[in-house]
Amino acid sequence: MNSKHLPADERRAATVEAVVQLAAQHNPSDITTTRIAQHMGVTQGALFKHFPTKAAILEAVMGWVAERLLARIDQATLGCASPLAALEAMFIAHIGFVAEHPGVPRMLFGELQHQGDTLPKKMVQKLVRQYRERLQLILTQGQAAGEIDARLDVDAAAVLFIGTIQGLVMQSLIAGDVARLRDDAPEVWVIYRRGIGGVR
Repeated sequence: MNSKHLPADERRAATVEAVVQLAAQHNPSDITTTRIAQHMGVTQGALFKHFPTKAAILEAVMGWVAERLLARIDQATLGCASPLAALEAMFIAHIGFVAEHPGVPRMLFGELQHQGDTLPKKMVQKLVRQYRERLQLILTQGQAAGEIDARLDVDAAAVLFIGTIQGLVMQSLIAGDVARLRDDAPEVWVIYRRGIGGVR
């Protein structure tokens, strides 16, 4: 189907995907509606038929990120043989998501730096809370199963898990080599697993 004549839902989805693609190559704060429209091969007027403002586009992007990332990790942990296996699956799934969508962390970091409580920023904060809750649950289950040190501070372990992924992502962005994420992740996971007393 011609990209200039997409149904409304598909146009909105295509706009979100265009922003994610652009964020992989450009500073998210420099992504204008003009640039988005050019990338999609449509006019700005066509964009504004579906999104009244640029902020509305950003809100849709953040909603897409939250939905896709949480769905990815939920799917990865489904049916895992043990809590520790689920934790590893979650780690690898998150790394895979970022490797496939390198513009996402640039946008998330960008939104969190904004002053004030914008709706996109609140959406990022909500995503982090929901992510942390999933982590805390799996870590607690791991302790109950005897796979993880019973003395472990679960809250701190969840913070470290997220921080470890953020560190890997930041280093890959600095190096300009997102592919290294997949290469570095397995060994980094082993170190994290040892730190929480994970046995296998």
